Amino acid sequence: MILNVSGRTDVVAYFSKWFMNRLKEGFVCVRNPFYKSKVSKIYFKDVDLIVFCSKNPIPILNDLDKINIPFIFHVTITPYKKDIEPNVPPKGKIIEAIKKLSKKIGKERLWVRYDPVFINDVYTLEYHVKNFDKMCELLDGYVDKIIISFLDMYQNVWYNMPYLRFKTLTDEDYKIIGTNFYKSAKNHCMTVQTCAEKRNLKEYGFKVFDCVTKEIASKFTGKENFKTWQARKGKCKCVSMVDIGEYNTCLNLCKYCYANYDETKVKDNVKLHSDESSLLIGNINDQDEIIARKC
Repeated sequence: MILNVSGRTDVVAYFSKWFMNRLKEGFVCVRNPFYKSKVSKIYFKDVDLIVFCSKNPIPILNDLDKINIPFIFHVTITPYKKDIEPNVPPKGKIIEAIKKLSKKIGKERLWVRYDPVFINDVYTLEYHVKNFDKMCELLDGYVDKIIISFLDMYQNVWYNMPYLRFKTLTDEDYKIIGTNFYKSAKNHCMTVQTCAEKRNLKEYGFKVFDCVTKEIASKFTGKENFKTWQARKGKCKCVSMVDIGEYNTCLNLCKYCYANYDETKVKDNVKLHSDESSLLIGNINDQDEIIARKC
């Protein structure tokens, strides 16, 4: 079993203490997002690999030595400011955290995501080209794999159009992004890739890989026969993972987020969080049906 920590919220940034408590206890419970009374109980002894996904790895850096299950990290860093990413720490701090993370776990277990890319009157093509190049320069020697993706039209994206004000990318825009990003990455001994994107930029030198392949899972676990997703109309074939997060709980409150669609509900949900609960939000009650998750 591969654990996703997490695609539904930023567990590392806001709930690291809870996660470490669950690891110590040996299990974690997860509500079904569609059938709330159904709860999966996941035992860490059944977990082969943990995939951490976060915009801020700082809260867990000092606990990494306590995790005795193989793990990899995807850290997202984008050049947007507080109007788009209200609660993400300054990017300089995240860059330094990525360097520390790389020193601790090795860059073979670390991916950086420049995700998502969109343009408007403030965040222009020139702005992205300059900031992507600067990021590559600062992370030279610490990172060798970068994944980029483009803005997807989630419910929250449409709701936040007054903030995003994004413009549709043209073929010339994709060319500018593709050629410049590839050049910057190559100059700093990095590869740049897309996963399940309609415009994969392969013609400009980008690699086209799934973010977490069966080969990656096998490399870090020594096991085979992992299943794959068939997401995004079959374009994404990343290895199948079990997510322990919950929607509408990420306090980053990024305006492009797919996992939050009601900021008021986010704040209300987080008030129900306890570091001592087996669930990320709330507690087990008498109406819950708890089922042990099979490998």
